[in-house]
Amino acid sequence: MYILSTLLKIILDKNLNFSYNIFSFSERTKLLRPIQRPDTCPSCESPLEWLSPLLYCRNSLCGAQTSKKIEHFAKTLKIKGLGPATIQKLRIQDLPTIYEITEEEFADALSSEKIAAKLITEIENSKKAPLELVLPSFSIPLIGKTAANKLSSVCKDIYQIDEHTCKEAGLGPKATDNLLSWIKNEFVNIEHFLPMNFKFSGNVKSSITNGVVCISGKLKSFKNKAEATVSLENAGYQVKSSVTKDVTHLVNESGIETAKTEKARNSGVIIIDNLKEFLEE
Repeated sequence: MYILSTLLKIILDKNLNFSYNIFSFSERTKLLRPIQRPDTCPSCESPLEWLSPLLYCRNSLCGAQTSKKIEHFAKTLKIKGLGPATIQKLRIQDLPTIYEITEEEFADALSSEKIAAKLITEIENSKKAPLELVLPSFSIPLIGKTAANKLSSVCKDIYQIDEHTCKEAGLGPKATDNLLSWIKNEFVNIEHFLPMNFKFSGNVKSSITNGVVCISGKLKSFKNKAEATVSLENAGYQVKSSVTKDVTHLVNESGIETAKTEKARNSGVIIIDNLKEFLEE
């Protein structure tokens, strides 16, 4: 009898649990509704373009896009203090406005004369930025630091950028189209309102002055080797993928004694364990 009652209890429990699970699933499905694809941008209400699997707002005056572009501009040019909150407080809606706001207006908006003074200094410093830093700040698709540095090797300023120089610099067709379209349609409207000279520094691909560097293994102080290579070239170093006779420095931030490291050490090559600190010395 005990065994039968125990079996009956187990069966009932299982059935109750099964019923509960069915009930729970049924209740949950009532809460599920198919997601309706929006037809307009939630920020500017412009029609959205469907490029599976993403939706795009193509309105260049969209407030949400403009705000992000200003944030990117400030971050790329290292204008400290000009973050999302400050941009919102000052109601900055385009890039030229950054250079039109007075120190008094900054102080009133930020409730601090000290912060306003620092921000003005940062903005003044950004005016001196070379084109290889300024160009990536404009949020042009496929035009980042690498593309800008390539262009700096064949152009003196933005006015020399055309289809021929883009090809000579090694830019792809899409990057070239994006850049030339931006220059034609957007740059012409802001060039006279931005206080830069839009010239390349002329030393990105300068001759070797400090030595030849080989990078071994993964980096810790830089996101990737491409980013590290740009910084090294800007500092006057040539970068090679193997330890040749002319290599003067080898970067090994992992601490692993690789074949490259052993060969470099035996050849008297300087071993660098933190590239960023080395470049900042």
